[in-house]
Amino acid sequence: MNYQPIVDGRSGEPVSLEALVRWQHPQQGFISPERFVGLAEQHGFVAELDAWVARRACADLVALLDEGYDLRVAVNCSALNLSNLQMPEVVARILERTGLDPARLTVEVTENALMNSLGAAVRTLDAVRELGVKVSIDDFGSGYSSLAYLRKLPVDTLKVDRAFVQEIAEQANDRAITAAIIAMAHKLGLKVVAEGVEEEVQLAYLRENGCDYIQGYYYSRPLPLSALRDWLAARRPLTAGATIA
Repeated sequence: MNYQPIVDGRSGEPVSLEALVRWQHPQQGFISPERFVGLAEQHGFVAELDAWVARRACADLVALLDEGYDLRVAVNCSALNLSNLQMPEVVARILERTGLDPARLTVEVTENALMNSLGAAVRTLDAVRELGVKVSIDDFGSGYSSLAYLRKLPVDTLKVDRAFVQEIAEQANDRAITAAIIAMAHKLGLKVVAEGVEEEVQLAYLRENGCDYIQGYYYSRPLPLSALRDWLAARRPLTAGATIA
């Protein structure tokens, strides 16, 4: 497991983590998530993989909370798992066993995954939110981006697709789209995370337009838990009094 910090858009204080699974094979070296997650989906193991990630992430967050860090954690849900009727029950068991407050967990789903089975996804996510868990749409703007479906979805947060963020400095259209997504989300009562932030100019534009949360190499790459602890410890004076989003 690796964790990439998500910080408050105004203060830069760490408020959340995204859990990212990694595989360093002893013979083949680094295996990309796209490859092994795709294989897990193809061979029917993706529900077990998602559950393993959620268990580790929740347990690790409980440990960090015990150390005094006021954080949330986000875990990704695969497209196939969205139509799994047992998924909300699995999440509930993980929360019970780890003792994590449901309000500190976010389930992330991609925009395209939602559209593959919208009806089933809405039912699943409704059940997840009934547990007190937050729901986020990842890669927003990369797919359909339809207001017609967005108003029906039980979501709390939108993550602006990194493709728009990366070109903020060069492309006026990407600046306009990013600003429009932030404004639209706020009108709907949603929070916004910008991912893929690497440069000061990107951060400045996002802050100017009221983006709630920032994620990207500008602050930190994904880190294993031990390195994450070091990163958090180095910023600890800044995190006093941080609150859950």
